[in-house]
Order: sequence, then structure tokens, then C-alpha cells
Amino acid sequence: MPANKKPPWMEWTVVLLIRVLFLITRLMPLQMARGVGRGLGAVLYAVNPRMRKVAIRNLELAYPGWSVVTRRHVARQSVQSTTELMAEMGRLWSQPWPRTQALIEEDGLEAVTAPLADGRGVIVLGPHLGNWELLGMHLATLGDLVALYEPLPLQKLDMVVHRGRQRTGGRLVPTTARGLAEIVRSVRGGGITGILPDQVPSDENAGLNAPFFGIHCFTATLAHNLILRSGAAAVMGAVLRTASGFRAVYRPAEPEVYGDDPFKALTAINLGVEKLIAGYEPQYQWQYKRFRTRPSGEVDHYDWAASPLESRRASIKR
Repeated sequence: MPANKKPPWMEWTVVLLIRVLFLITRLMPLQMARGVGRGLGAVLYAVNPRMRKVAIRNLELAYPGWSVVTRRHVARQSVQSTTELMAEMGRLWSQPWPRTQALIEEDGLEAVTAPLADGRGVIVLGPHLGNWELLGMHLATLGDLVALYEPLPLQKLDMVVHRGRQRTGGRLVPTTARGLAEIVRSVRGGGITGILPDQVPSDENAGLNAPFFGIHCFTATLAHNLILRSGAAAVMGAVLRTASGFRAVYRPAEPEVYGDDPFKALTAINLGVEKLIAGYEPQYQWQYKRFRTRPSGEVDHYDWAASPLESRRASIKR
């Protein structure tokens, strides 16, 4: 059951709004639904100063050579990309999979299918880029997908998301020791799992500070641990938005992800994420505080009183 229960009125309001959005957009052509999503994102960017400031600060850190105008433009597009995803899912979670599959072109699919054909499991590292919900749906059509799932605080919304994510045959397991054991067992048997490599763990023992765009960034060790325990092939993946639909992109992960040195492995994972983002910066979720660092005492990149130059590129040390 979800841990942080919200007031009933909040749950009903959020669920009602999302269901109305899904109901309206599922009846629309994809491009029209995306337009609705972008419109909602523009409003959200304008009325939510916290979200706006986080996105701009992240872009200051990642792209110091960009102009202020460019960073603000991409920050706005990033928020719109997230609301586009929500508008897209009304259709993608309801229509038959063959209709969705017809919208997807595939690039580098052999990075996933070749290991599977040899009986080797695959761990796909998919960051918050493009339509990451569609990435999970696509992976479930390639093999036996088992993925971690942490229930949402809003129970009725959780039911919608849980059902949608399993629509193409994937199986969700809880983020517990038992769930992790199921994933390792599945991948060792030649299955697939997907991991979000850019999610900041809440437990200080669950990650290390490793460079991401040259910045100290608290990075989860989960993916590296699963790769070592399972012997799976590591693949970077994303489903990117195109003018006519989507493109599923898969690339072999950097070789260092297989090493025993966790710092080098996490640095390689972050580099793989950077390479996926390159050229598609507006589709990345920059409004997330990705550059948080632990343990305490490290620089706070989200201290709005500090100058961006003062929080720029501390030397990377182990």
C-alpha cells in the first residue's frame, strides 16, 4: 500500500483531472494531444517558480556555455515535454499495442535482441528522457520484463499507472529485497529489466557522488549492483519524440559499467545518460533536482542565494 497517504479530496481532484486529461486526449490524434500537453506545460512553467528555477539551475550547471535565453527556452520545453508525456499516455495506455507500435521506429534494437538470443539477460538503463513510460511498454514486447515499482501516494492514480505499465505484458515487483531478488532471478534466466539511472536515492548508503556533466552528482548504485549480480548485458535506452511518432533508441552501455570499481561504473552510467540526452535536451526532465549531493557538507546547487558561478564544477575527487 502507498506509504504517504494524501487527503481524500486531493486524491479525488488529482485523479479526476488526470482521468479527464486521459479521456480527452485518447480521442485525439497524437499531434493534437501533444499540443494540449505543451499548452498545459507552458502554464505550469509560468505559475510554478520552483520548477522553473530548478530547471534553469540544472541547465546552468550542465551547459555553462549556453546563453541565458537558450537555457530558459530549453527549461520551458523540458516542462512541456513532461506534460506532453502525460497527454500521450491517455492514448498509448488505451489503444491496442499494434497501433502504438506502428508509431515507433527502432534504432539499435540489436543491443537488446542479440544478448537475449544468446540466453543472456538485459538491464536497460533508461533515464527521464522522451517518453520513458513508452520505453517500458516497448521492452515488454521484446522479452520477459520484470521491473521495480514503487506505489504512488494517490491510490486511485496508482491503479491507473500500475495497470498501464503492465499493458504489454511486463510484470511489476515492489522495491523491496524480495522484489530485487525476483529481478536478479529473472535476468539471470534471460529476462529484461529497466532501471532509471538518474533517480536520486533517498538512502545515503544507496549511492555515490559521481560526475554527471562534470558535476558531483549523487548516483544510485542499484544498476551497477544488479549488473554484477546477474551478469546481464547493460544497455542505454530511451524512446524519443519525433515529428510523426517516436524512436526507440538502444545503445550498449560504456564498458566500465561491468567493472568492480563502483565510482568508475557510475561515472560510465552517467556518461551514457549524457550521450542519450545530447541533441535532445528539451526532452529531458531538467525540473528534477538531479544535482543533489550527499553526504551533507557538499555544495548545495539549489541554494538560490548563491551565484551559479560559485556552485559551478567542483573538482571531481573520490
